[in-house]
Amino acid sequence: MTGTATHPSGGLFISFEGPEGAGKSTQLARLATQLQAHGRAHTVTREPGGTPLGLRVREVLLDPALTIDPLPEFLLYSASRAQLVRNVIRPALERGGVVICDRYADSSLAYQGGGRGLNADLLGQITREATGGLTPQLTVLLDLDPAVGLERAARRGQPDRLEQADLDFHRRVRQAFLTLAAAEPARFLILDATQDEDTLADLIWQAAQARLP
Repeated sequence: MTGTATHPSGGLFISFEGPEGAGKSTQLARLATQLQAHGRAHTVTREPGGTPLGLRVREVLLDPALTIDPLPEFLLYSASRAQLVRNVIRPALERGGVVICDRYADSSLAYQGGGRGLNADLLGQITREATGGLTPQLTVLLDLDPAVGLERAARRGQPDRLEQADLDFHRRVRQAFLTLAAAEPARFLILDATQDEDTLADLIWQAAQARLP
């Protein structure tokens, strides 16, 4: 997510990104456990979600019975994100805590930009307005072949609306994530999601520790 970054002093903002089935939620929970064990105040949240508005928006966006055009899809994500930043993320960072978010603005740039083909400049402008320029200090990108990820996701049960998109869409999303990461190597930690859970958890904890205030 290019542009001027803003970070409230004292806190640490970490996001988890990646294709479907990459294991974000598992590794996010492992990191939260580490922070708890070390006595670090932290907030766990997700996109879309994290607020009453976000939960309603999540129901709409992931409903497999709905057809949503790319622009309104992106605007719904942005509305949820703006509320989450205002009500949850910024206040926690200003208290000096660690915020861990399961997906953030990079997902919109990857899914609605790379996947759906929306204009990157438009996405960037609206995202900056929605977030006030807030970007994570660390973004963990769990990289995985989309075919493998979709198989993993299918084992969880009924696929949601995004998981039902075709493989070419998910390949574009993966490439968009890798392009974003290449543009901001200091922020992104790219990890092969086929590694075992313990190895991934150790690498993520090392990266988080290095950035803890």
